[in-house]
Amino acid sequence: MAVAYSWGRLAACEHTAVSLSDAGRAPQQISAAAGTLGGPGSALPYGMGRSYGDVCLNPGGRMWHTRGMDRYIRFDEQSGLLECEAGMLLRDIQRLMIPRGWMLPVVPGTQLITVGGAIANDVHGKNHHVFGTFGHNVRSLTLARTTGETFVCDREQNRGLFEATVGGLGLTGLIVRASVQLRRVEGPWLDTEIIPFDDLQEFFELADTSEAGWEHTVSWIDCLSRVGRGIFMRANHSDRSDWRPPKQGLLSVPFVPPVSLVNRLTLRPFNTAYYQLQAFKAGRSTAHYIPFFHPLDGIGNWNRIYGPKGFHQYQCVVPREGGEQAIQEILAEIAASGQGSFLAVLKTFGQKPSEGMLSFPQPGITLALDFPALSGGNESLFQRLDHLVMQAGGRLYPAKDARMSAEMFAAGYPRLAEFTAWRDPGISSSMSRRLTGI
Repeated sequence: MAVAYSWGRLAACEHTAVSLSDAGRAPQQISAAAGTLGGPGSALPYGMGRSYGDVCLNPGGRMWHTRGMDRYIRFDEQSGLLECEAGMLLRDIQRLMIPRGWMLPVVPGTQLITVGGAIANDVHGKNHHVFGTFGHNVRSLTLARTTGETFVCDREQNRGLFEATVGGLGLTGLIVRASVQLRRVEGPWLDTEIIPFDDLQEFFELADTSEAGWEHTVSWIDCLSRVGRGIFMRANHSDRSDWRPPKQGLLSVPFVPPVSLVNRLTLRPFNTAYYQLQAFKAGRSTAHYIPFFHPLDGIGNWNRIYGPKGFHQYQCVVPREGGEQAIQEILAEIAASGQGSFLAVLKTFGQKPSEGMLSFPQPGITLALDFPALSGGNESLFQRLDHLVMQAGGRLYPAKDARMSAEMFAAGYPRLAEFTAWRDPGISSSMSRRLTGI
C-alpha cells in the first residue's frame, strides 16, 4: 500500500498505486482491474494531488497515477489547437507554447496540475468574464471507462458524457487525452495595475468597471478587516515579446513545523504588512505571467506552513443579486472568529454559464480563504458560513472541500441526479462516498 495526501494535508490515505505511462494501454489496464463502485476494489484517477480536500483520494482502493501519460500528440500552429495526453502539466504546455506565440486561455492559481485534473475540476482563472473556465476551451476528450469502453466526447458526439466529465471530479472515467484550444500572445508579459481599496463597495465598483477593458481581475482581501479593505489587481497581455525569465527565488518550506505558522499571533500583523507593502507598489507596471498568475508556485511545499494538522480551504460562490450582502456577512463572521488566512482571494465570475454538470463557477462573486485545521475543529465557523452561502443561493468548490454536507452539495449542484447516470461503475473517491454514498 502507498500513502497519499491531498494539498491540504488533512489526512493520509493508504491506497494501491497503479502507474499509467502508456495512453494506448491505459484503457485495457483499468478495465482489467475493474472494481465495485464505492467498495475496496474501486479506483480513481490521480494526477498531482493539488486538490485541497478529499476529491483526489480513495482510501483502501486503487489510484491510477496519470503523470506518466505526458506526451504531446499534435499541435496546429495556425489554429492553436493542442492535443496531448491527460498527464501533461499546464506548466510544461506553457513553457513550450508561449515562445511559439500561444498560451493556455485559462489557468488556475498553480500551473503544477495535469490537463486531466484541470478538466475534472473545471478550473478557473482570473479572466472568467473573457474565456470562462478551462472546460470552455476543451474541444474534445478521450475517456476510458472501467467497463472496457472508450469514448471520444465533445459538444456533438457523446455530449452528455462530455458535460458530465468536465467538472466531473474524475468519477466518469479516465481522461486519456484532450484537445485544448490555445490563445494568441505576444510573449510572457502582462501590463498590470495595482489599486488599494478601502471597503467592499469600492471593490465591487473596481470589479465592474474593469471588466470592459481588462482581461484579468482579482483581489487580495484582508479577512480580518471588518470594512473589507484589500488590493485590487488587473492585467492585460502585453505586446512586449522579450524572453527574459522572471526573477524568482528558490524558496521552499523544508519541513512541517510542530504548529501552524498561520495563527492568531501572526495573522493580523502579516495582513497589515502585506496591505501596506502592496499599497506602496500601487500603480501600473509590467509583470511576468508566472508571479502574476502563480505567485505561490515560487515557494516549494508552502502547504507545510500550516503544521501537522494541515488546513482547509473554503471557497464559495454566491450570485451577484444579494451576494454583496452575503460576502459582507461571511467576512464579518470570519473577522469575529479570529480565524482566517493571509491567502484570501475575492473576485467576480462573468456571465458565461459553466458547461459541466458539476462545475463550480457560476455568475457571481467568489471568495477563497485558507483556515489552519484546529485541535478543537473549525466546523462551528464553517457551518455558519455554509448557512450564509446556501441562504444566498451559492455553493462550495468541490476541488477545495473536505467537509461540506451531502445536503449542501445537492442544493448547490442541481444537475447532480443527471450527473449520477454518467458515473463509471468502477470509480469512487472519498468525496463521492461522503457526499453521495457511493
